This record gives sequence, structure tokens and C-alpha cells, in this order.
Amino acid sequence: MINSLVGGGAERVMCTLLRHSEAERDELDITLVLLDNEPAANAPPAWVKVRQLDCRGSLARSMLAVRKLYAEIKPDVTMSFLTRANIVNVLCSRGPCVISERANTTAHFPLGLRGLLSRAAVRAVYPRARMIIAVSAGVAEDLAANYGIPPERLVSIANPIDIETILAKAAEPPDVAIDGPYIMAAGRLVRSKNFAMLIEAFARSGSTRKLVIVGEGSERAALAGVARACGVEDRVLMPGFAHNPYAFMRGAELFVLSSNAEGFPNALVEAMAVGAPVVATNCPSGPSEILADASRDTIQGLTFAAHGVIVPPDSAIDMAEALRAMADPERRRVYGEKATARARDFSPAIAKDRYWDVIRSAMARRREPRKFHGAS
Repeated sequence: MINSLVGGGAERVMCTLLRHSEAERDELDITLVLLDNEPAANAPPAWVKVRQLDCRGSLARSMLAVRKLYAEIKPDVTMSFLTRANIVNVLCSRGPCVISERANTTAHFPLGLRGLLSRAAVRAVYPRARMIIAVSAGVAEDLAANYGIPPERLVSIANPIDIETILAKAAEPPDVAIDGPYIMAAGRLVRSKNFAMLIEAFARSGSTRKLVIVGEGSERAALAGVARACGVEDRVLMPGFAHNPYAFMRGAELFVLSSNAEGFPNALVEAMAVGAPVVATNCPSGPSEILADASRDTIQGLTFAAHGVIVPPDSAIDMAEALRAMADPERRRVYGEKATARARDFSPAIAKDRYWDVIRSAMARRREPRKFHGAS
């Protein structure tokens, strides 16, 4: 179960896992439940049964619809992605349920009353799941430390990256032709992605390239204002949501992740898959797990890690320094090769097998009563 199949990392991952689950279709009767009736930018394989609901973003409507659906189809085990679907899944399931947390929970929710209530809901509901799949070790650590999740019910599985599909799409022309060399970023135009800091860093770096930010969101006007204030409005391009961002990634000299928080940054690994050298903030959670290993050098605040450059979060000065460092063509070539090699570690086959291991384990224990674990 997932909220919908609109454009987004969780939706792509759900469909990727299903596409690579051909072996499981003979063993299990698989149904994909979509809570909201929204235009789909991703598609599951044709053999998957799809139950389309129309909950319109409402938790209450989702609860009512899913409770009725579960009574009808009587699933042996359920799995969900994203917070609303996870909460509904846990509260409506009649047997063991598996949920997948896609974001760093503490960093993801906003400040104020809404964020406080959301964190309280997670703390009350998530511990009742049979198993929780976190997309990175940092997400798992946050759930254990702050939401009362027993460590034995947590497992970290990195998102799968379908490299063959990405490379095929990368060979297509981009939606919008970009004239001249450019640096690229991608994601929803929201504050947590911190594209404002990236635009300021881009201006500070003195780069003569363009900065292309692919995505759409509520911060578009504010980001355009930042570009004007920094004097780079003629070189900051925001072409909107792209059904094929990989064509932009293939043409970029550098891919940058500027986020304040992530769960597992899909776009970062997707850019690495097409050979783009990368710079990323050391935000919670995921980027440092992807880019760093035992070999790293730190120079003037920049970490030249094994597979990319890591900078402190929310620092335009450090990001500008990283952009200047990656202006070196030889450094970009070396990091591009390292990025391609690292991306192969996120094979869909590996992730799919680990997901189904968790699901089968939950089914095998379906007669055990669920225990409520209060917040610690």
C-alpha cells in the first residue's frame, strides 16, 4: 500500500520492487493498494492487481476505506510505504504488517503543532508493526532512539536503483534543451531540499555554468527571488517536473544534493548511475552512507570521500568551495567513474530479495500476537 503513484522516490521504488518480483507472483497473490486517485507518473507491472481508492489525502477516509478493503480481501501480510499509509496499515491490519519508513522521521516533520502531532502519531503507532524497514541506517537509528521502536524489529534496506532502465532513459533527449555546460539538482521545490542555499552557493562560486534545478513545488517563486537577489537569475533554470530526469543527469557536469534532511536520496544514486560526479550535504540520513567508506580526506571543511564530495549542511560558503573544487575536469572524471561503480551496489535484485525475506518472515510469524511497545 502507498498513497499514490505520483512522481516521487517512494513511488518509483515501489514500482521497481514489483517489476523485479516476477518470481514471487507464482508464490503469492499480490495486490497494490493506492489510497488516493491521482495521476500516476509510475506504473506497476501489468500482472499486479491494483485496488484504486479515493481517500483524497485524508487519514480518516483512508482508515475507513482500508478497513473495509482488508475485511474483503483478508491479506495474510501487508506492507506499506509513506507515513499515512503506514499508520493506516498498522491500525487496520488483521495480521502481521510491515511498514517502510522513507524519511528521517524527526527531521522530516515540520516544527510547530502539526509536526508535534505527526511525531506523536508515529511514536504511538509504529511500534505496533511487526517489522519496520528503514531506507538507511540513519533512519533506523532515529526510529530506535526517538520513537520507541525495538531494535529487533528494525532492518535497513537501501533503495533499489534500476540502472538498466535509467541508462536507457538517459539516452533520450531531455524535455528542455540546455545550452552550454550546467550543474544539476533535482527534487521537490520545498524548504527541506534547501535549493535557496544552493543558488547562493552557485553565485558565490563564480561559476560561469548554468544551474538547472529539476522539480516543482511551493518554493518556486521564492527561489526565483533568491536567484534575482544573487544576480544569477539568467543562469538558474527551473524547467519544472521532468518525467525523465535522467536525460538531464546524463548531460550535467556535476550533480548536487543540497538537502537539510533525506531518508535515502534516490536522485543522488540515480545521477551516479549515469556517471555524474556528485556533491552532497552531510544531512541526516543517507548521503554519507552512500558516498563515504574508509577512504576519505577532509580539506577546509570538504570531505573528499570515496565516491563523492560531502559538505556540511546549510552552508553556502562550504558548498561554494565544493563547486569550485569540482570545476577541475580531472577530478570530475575520476569521481564520475567512482560514482558509476558505486551505483551498481544498489541492485534491484538485492533489495527485492531482502524485502521479500522480511515479508516472508512476518508471514511465518502471523499467529504470534502483536505486542504494543510504548515510547521509550
